[in-house]
Amino acid sequence: MKQYKYVIGLEYCGSTYSGWQRQKHSQSIQQVVEKSLSFVANEPISLICAGRTDAGVHATGQIAHFETSSIRTARGWLLGSNSRLPQNIRILWIKPIDENFHARFSAVSRLYRYIIFNSPVSSGLFSDKSSWYRQPLSHKKMKQAAQNLLGEQDFSAFRGAGCQSKSSFRNVQMIEVLRKKDLVFIDIRANAFLYHMVRNIVGSLLEVGAERQPVDWLKQLLLKKDRNLAGATAPACGLYFIHAQYPECYNLPEQLRLPELY
Repeated sequence: MKQYKYVIGLEYCGSTYSGWQRQKHSQSIQQVVEKSLSFVANEPISLICAGRTDAGVHATGQIAHFETSSIRTARGWLLGSNSRLPQNIRILWIKPIDENFHARFSAVSRLYRYIIFNSPVSSGLFSDKSSWYRQPLSHKKMKQAAQNLLGEQDFSAFRGAGCQSKSSFRNVQMIEVLRKKDLVFIDIRANAFLYHMVRNIVGSLLEVGAERQPVDWLKQLLLKKDRNLAGATAPACGLYFIHAQYPECYNLPEQLRLPELY
C-alpha cells in the first residue's frame, strides 16, 4: 500500500508533560499528538521530530513528520487533529512533503530561546513559562560572555550527563542576550545541540550576569572541557524550541514565533 509523508508544525506548553519522547508511565507530547493524528488517519501514526524537548520545555515551532497510507486534505488533518488535542498543544500547519525529508536529519539548524524572569519577586503568571532569578543580572555582560561560544567548538563543558551523542563538537551560529523590563532573553542557534546544552550554557551565563564570574569565564570552561566546573543546569520551564531550519527545496512555512510573555 502506498505511503504518503507529511510534515507538521507544532506549538505546545510542556509544563504538564514528561517531554516530547514517548514514555511508558507518563504522558508525553509525542503520545498525545500521535493519538490525535491516528484518530484522523484511522490507523497508527508514529512521529519523528526535529528536536526532542525535555519535561517542562515548551515549543513554538517544533517540526515533525509522519507517514501514512490514509489520504486526507491538509485542512482535514489540521482541524481533525486539533479537535482531539488539549488546549496546551496545537498543530499550526501540515503539508505533504518529499519522501526524502526527515524532520531530524534534514534540519540544518535549530533555534532555542530561554526566558529569565529577573525580579526580586517571582511571577504569579509566568512561573511555568520562565525561569525566576531574584538577583540583579547584567545582560550586557552575559551578552559579551556568550560571544565566546560562537563557531564550531568542543562543548564538553556544557554536555549533560547521559548524552548519547558520539561527538561533543557543535557549531553555534548565533547567540543573543537582550532585556525587556524584567525579562532576559537568551536566543541561541546551532547546527545541533548536546543533551541539556542550552540549559547548561544559561546556567553559566547566569554566573557571569550575577557578577560571580568574569566575562571570559565561558572561554575558560570551553578550554577545560569539564562539565563539573560550569554553572548549574537552568530550569526547564524557561526553555523554548523556536524553529528548525531546512533547505529551501522543502518549502516549509516560515513561522518564527518568539515568545515574549508581555
